[in-house]
Amino acid sequence: MTEGVPPAAPESARRDSSPIAQAEPRLPVTAFVVTYNESRNIDDCLSSVSWCDEIVVVDSGSTDDTVQKALRFTDRVVTKPWEGHVRQKGFAMSLARNDWVFLLDADERVTPELQAEIRSVLAAPGGAVGYRVPRLTHYLGRWIRHGGWYPDRKLRLFRKSVGRIVGEDPHERVEVDGRVEDLRGDLLHHTYRNLSHQLRTIDFFSDIEAENFRRAGRRPSLAWMLLHPPVKFVETYLVKAGVLDGMPGFIISVATAFYVFLKQAKLWERDRTGGGGTMESRS
Repeated sequence: MTEGVPPAAPESARRDSSPIAQAEPRLPVTAFVVTYNESRNIDDCLSSVSWCDEIVVVDSGSTDDTVQKALRFTDRVVTKPWEGHVRQKGFAMSLARNDWVFLLDADERVTPELQAEIRSVLAAPGGAVGYRVPRLTHYLGRWIRHGGWYPDRKLRLFRKSVGRIVGEDPHERVEVDGRVEDLRGDLLHHTYRNLSHQLRTIDFFSDIEAENFRRAGRRPSLAWMLLHPPVKFVETYLVKAGVLDGMPGFIISVATAFYVFLKQAKLWERDRTGGGGTMESRS
């Protein structure tokens, strides 16, 4: 593990060395991940991209054994203080030695089907410089396929030379200069551990959003707090068919509406007190 940019490291011994993989000519690809206290996730995450030519992990000071576990898969583990989702992932991308990169979060897994598709497009590259992947989320005991949660396509495989990570924390996204195509294999997303975890995340993210609103000069709106949460619930539960996901779909729809409310409520709190809450945890 290295503070800052790491020195050159040998190829990972865990790269897929099967005869088929070795015989398959393709462009090299780097997988990159940012982490913080991801001990429960990191093994499965990195195992799912162990076939990549390089893995880069940027950790922001984990207090568990995330770093030790990551070092089993790659020598390119870097410690860097947290600077927000956009800047942290942009830094991780900058460390990639290959032009083709694949971004994933620690709670995500590449399926064999997606791996095969990525191998295929890198073996016979066309005019696309980026590929979106469908993300399938597991939460509250089931795979969530409605309510706007699926296919939830994300641009994750792209050429570093024409790509960048942009957006406003906590919602970063990838932009590229050139054509983007869709892949069919799912990226599995093992999101919140339970409802308490989701509520902690909503609390943390709404802090960031409210502060973004305040800095942009937005004012709190009672009408927004009254009307937008129920509209969001109807959109998620009925219009986007969250009802088809049973009780988890109902809980997700209520939590989504509460998130919309909480952002405005925290903006009102900041406007009234001239300050805001603390943003202590990303887990």
